[in-house]
Amino acid sequence: MTSTLAHPWLAGVIADLPSPFDAGDRLDLPAFAHLCERQLKAGATALLVGETVGELATLTADEHDDLIRVAIQASRGRARVIAGAGSNATCQAIALTRRAEAAGADAVMSVVPYYNKPTQAGIEAHFRAIGDSTTLPIILHDIPSRCVRTLADDTLLRLAEQPSFIGLRDGSGDIARPLRLRSMLPQEFRLLCSDDSIAMVFRQHGGDGSLSAVANVAPELWREMFSACKQNDTLHAATLMSRLAPLCMALSSDTTPASVKYALSLRGLCSPRVRLPMVELQRQEKIAIADAMAIALGP
Repeated sequence: MTSTLAHPWLAGVIADLPSPFDAGDRLDLPAFAHLCERQLKAGATALLVGETVGELATLTADEHDDLIRVAIQASRGRARVIAGAGSNATCQAIALTRRAEAAGADAVMSVVPYYNKPTQAGIEAHFRAIGDSTTLPIILHDIPSRCVRTLADDTLLRLAEQPSFIGLRDGSGDIARPLRLRSMLPQEFRLLCSDDSIAMVFRQHGGDGSLSAVANVAPELWREMFSACKQNDTLHAATLMSRLAPLCMALSSDTTPASVKYALSLRGLCSPRVRLPMVELQRQEKIAIADAMAIALGP
């Protein structure tokens, strides 16, 4: 297989799926299976489970395993399953990664260690230790707003030399990053935007796709926008993005995952319940989401 064909599934639009909870604060696995099927019908090439929108920090190890298994059963080989497996403790990230591999995940996503404020040398050592612990491909996740530390370009370039690191979920908000890094990275290494508000520009600057919260709510429309970008139909892409922009703002990272779950609850797809320390939205936030959904999707 040539490098240009490596990891073709890690491109385009991949939704960061929520973990639905029932009235007893248990995982609502039937609702989760339905959310997976909805993405698959919309053309998803991968399902991301138990990561940022999936409230990984509040899940037990057994719940994490259950989400992976339900996603695998739902996909039936139609898409890859990426499991969130990050932690600020390297030993815990390794344990989650090994459990994800045992549960049948196709890849893991591992976030920059949060709270500890490690140096770049510590971040690199953390990821290399995870890479040495598994045979699964690893997608790095850089999101300074949540982790305080960033994954510096030089650190990323060194890690990308190791074949087990296959992509970056970029939540830095730096729209120039694909332009800056593309020529220095291995051809098969994927750059995916985590910030929905700049996803179109990120794609136009050489990014490979979007790991998206908005794709949970408007999967077909979000994929149509990305398809227009891929075909260099800038006018159509911009028209679609103008419809989606209020939804991107309403589902901003400051209120995720509560905002995503509330939006899905308006369509009867899952409960708006989140686990502490997250709480449900305020009235004005709910109104903003309903209004944004009406603009993007109609009444």
